[in-house]
Amino acid sequence: MKAFFSLLVPFIPVAVSTAADEITYTNFIRQFQTPSNVVWDASASVESEGSQPSELAINPGGGRFELWTVANKTPPVSYLLATAYVGTYVPVASVTIRSEDPYPIIRRTRADRPFFVDYSVSGLLSGATDPDASKAVNLIRHVQSYGVKGTGINIDRTQATLLSQATINTNGDQTLTYAVNSVPGADRSKVRGEERFSIFTFADNRVSGGITYNIAPTQVSSQFIQIWPVADASISGISQNQVFRFAMPAITITLNDLYPSSNTYAQAYKGNAVLGKTGTVIPGSSLVIDDSLPNDRVLVMDNYDQVFDEDGRWTIEILTETPFGIDRLAHVSFEVDRTIQVNGSFTTIE
Repeated sequence: MKAFFSLLVPFIPVAVSTAADEITYTNFIRQFQTPSNVVWDASASVESEGSQPSELAINPGGGRFELWTVANKTPPVSYLLATAYVGTYVPVASVTIRSEDPYPIIRRTRADRPFFVDYSVSGLLSGATDPDASKAVNLIRHVQSYGVKGTGINIDRTQATLLSQATINTNGDQTLTYAVNSVPGADRSKVRGEERFSIFTFADNRVSGGITYNIAPTQVSSQFIQIWPVADASISGISQNQVFRFAMPAITITLNDLYPSSNTYAQAYKGNAVLGKTGTVIPGSSLVIDDSLPNDRVLVMDNYDQVFDEDGRWTIEILTETPFGIDRLAHVSFEVDRTIQVNGSFTTIE
């Protein structure tokens, strides 16, 4: 038989504008026959929603469909957005991962932030004569590190580490909450990698038309979330408690692991460092990142004396604004004393 498939994903990208060039995406559906594993690219162009019949007949072994998108980068980068499996008595299941970052291409979050996994299962059977494979599915969790400064592009996901698996034998919806990720790394604030949650069928041996089909566990639904490190920064060219009597020096700001969606800047205000205080943004310090990967940058600032318009205690701090809020990355406090005092005496001769 042929089946109609409909992979409805709320965030199928068409085009994303960045500060450099516009990135466009081409979407397609790939079909895998089970158990022969014949592969067919079912469509070369997929809109944000809709349905169409499968190009290949669905035999008793079933068929798996994958929704992909390809970014027109150099080289091109492919992202697997969703999967679905169709079979004779295969349960219907879906996995959706949520985070505080609304990025529309793939799910992502920061190493210190929580994420949520919603899964839904329906169509599980419970009759005494129903096949065992129709009574339960397997929820599997994998983790994989990208390594130091890794990006995850073209990563071999067969090398991911199996972290846990759980049998689901009841229909319904559930949400799993993870306060922190489990990507391996000694410095938990600097891990880079992904977590993947998948629902698989169990192995099945079924007979249809006198033919025995040995069906291996098959992925019904899967989604992953990327974990990116927490940014850090340093300020050089100016020291804590230093006193400036003339022009302010040139300073260098080194920024590491800026979140892919962030606005980072330096601000100055009177007094010692205080979290949450609003100051004056130093001209030339604002840096907006709209990307799919973290960024490292170095900024050099000079000719900013006009910000410090009176003597006294001052603070410069580096702030970054992300989907998770505003964080202070570095700060330094110092004295400005431009008042010139002249000590002397006057005498007169009469």
